[in-house]
Amino acid sequence: MYGPRILVKVPASTANLGPGFDTLGMALSLFEWIEMRAADETTITAYGKGMQDIPGDKSNLIYKVAQLVFEEAGVSVPELSISLYCDIPLTRGLGSSASAIIGALVAANALIGSPLSEDELFQIATKLEGHPDNVGASLFGGIVVSAWDGERADHVRIEPHPSLETLVVIPSFQLSTEKARHALPKTLNMADAVFNVGRSSLLVAALSAGRLDLISTAMRDRLHQPYRAPLIPGMSNILAHASEHGALGAALSGAGPTIITFVDGSSSESSKAELERFLLDTLAAEGIEAETMWLPPYKHGAVWTKLEEHDTTPLMDLIRNEVRA
Repeated sequence: MYGPRILVKVPASTANLGPGFDTLGMALSLFEWIEMRAADETTITAYGKGMQDIPGDKSNLIYKVAQLVFEEAGVSVPELSISLYCDIPLTRGLGSSASAIIGALVAANALIGSPLSEDELFQIATKLEGHPDNVGASLFGGIVVSAWDGERADHVRIEPHPSLETLVVIPSFQLSTEKARHALPKTLNMADAVFNVGRSSLLVAALSAGRLDLISTAMRDRLHQPYRAPLIPGMSNILAHASEHGALGAALSGAGPTIITFVDGSSSESSKAELERFLLDTLAAEGIEAETMWLPPYKHGAVWTKLEEHDTTPLMDLIRNEVRA
């Protein structure tokens, strides 16, 4: 191996936030770390729960995304040493694929001297994902409002309100984005479309203005959640009643099955505990095991560090104090 080592830390993300289908995303305090350097032979080592099935050869997503950067920049780095650790549950609606794409783009770009701009990385990531919500949140951090016309993605970043907290409940089963998208109808009636335009607009305004009192009504959706509800027993009950148990609002996180609730950080500990019990009990009544995580909005996007060439500290030693226990 030769040359610098690049270490990237990428946040997880939640997408849609209810009505903002494929347009709204928010970074969360759960992370993936990717270490990359040029090598004489490609090796890929993955750590973390569920990562044992990640390809260890050039079919790996991170390797392939890195090569897109090199190709775009007009350079050749055919062999890479890649190590990664992921705390983000796979195929649970918390942006695991988006974080991998962003981590690979940022690491590869930094490895060759950052010839591509942040916007150029965003465009590549959006085309790879097919929508900008998750990748935008993982790249820029905070809350990201974005739009893509199939050619170009544009975005505006919103700073999360300091009192905004999130509690997610993660069912024990996986749900692929493809399966969740197949549940959606091919057409919508005008009333539902107008409903979602209004709610999504109100949600963006409420988040921008810090109007936490409007979040519950603004997070309502008729575009995708009603059609995905049969895939996640208990979801409809949670979305309808979470505000009665201390939540500001609730939504399916991305394609699911994770459900995210927004919480006012000034709420009492007993109120937060009640919400946690409600989420777990509702899913348990449907025979679904789940875990909860408090994941504050993350204000930063992907961050990279260049390590000294002679530094041979293993990845897991570099991040030992940061990984989720």
